Amino acid sequence: MKLRRVCADGRLELQILESDGSWSTTQDRSALGGVVFDAEWELATARRHVDVSGNVLPFQPASFRDFMLYERHAVDAARGLVRRFHPGQSRAATAVEKLTRKPFPMFKPKALFYRQPIYYMSNHLSFVPSGTPVTIPSYSAALDFELEIGFVLKSPLFNATPHQALEAIGAFVVVNDFSARDVQRTEMASGLGPQKSKHFASSMSVLAVTADEILPQIDDLSGSVTINGGTVATVFSRGMQWSLGDILAHASRDEMLYPGELFATGTLPGGSGMETGRWLRPGDRLTLAIDQIGEISHSISSVQEPS
Repeated sequence: MKLRRVCADGRLELQILESDGSWSTTQDRSALGGVVFDAEWELATARRHVDVSGNVLPFQPASFRDFMLYERHAVDAARGLVRRFHPGQSRAATAVEKLTRKPFPMFKPKALFYRQPIYYMSNHLSFVPSGTPVTIPSYSAALDFELEIGFVLKSPLFNATPHQALEAIGAFVVVNDFSARDVQRTEMASGLGPQKSKHFASSMSVLAVTADEILPQIDDLSGSVTINGGTVATVFSRGMQWSLGDILAHASRDEMLYPGELFATGTLPGGSGMETGRWLRPGDRLTLAIDQIGEISHSISSVQEPS
């Protein structure tokens, strides 16, 4: 079942897609975590989003945990980051990889990646819907995108088993984790993780699709990255280091997880500019799609000078 929200007649309305292609109003918000925020605040936020994008988020996330589930993405992204910022070291690493026919050791994830699911928490209040124009942060010269699969809890979890965790997933969305890569490099070196490199904006598809439609095919999803009408990458969901049940069970270990909290898989292999070498520039039109869920689209602009 597909879900969306719209602003209509001065109120925020949840709708479901009927079999005949029409949209009808529903009061059942359980798949999206139920009622989390004050209704007036949600309506004001939705109106602000409509003003700039014409769209509304399918739900307002109560939090955002972003995992890194793909070894291939980690390796290819590290390779691309070195290519962009350290070309001399990139040439040396490429030579080593040609000789050994293996990824350069420093491109592989840290050992903890193979022992447990890893994630960081970002700013859940900076999410914007598809269609929102995005301005490159004034402090960055390396804006990147990240095409990810997101999912929201419909029920709480605490010390859950992987099976219990899967049962708590309510719906899926497409997530884009915007990243200022030049800033991220120095922030990660601090030992505290990403800050201004990530928190300025994330985005979500207008549509959410209930878990019963997506979970049976979670390892067979496909998608694409398109910039200015040309396909930059084709992506697939297969190859996760940990299952969705595993990562939610890990996150719930001695910690309560609540309905409405948003999680993401991390970038699907090929789903970032670091991997493809196609970084975002002013004037670009970016579209990120997961075929079975929906898409996100943004126009990219440079920093606006104050009038």
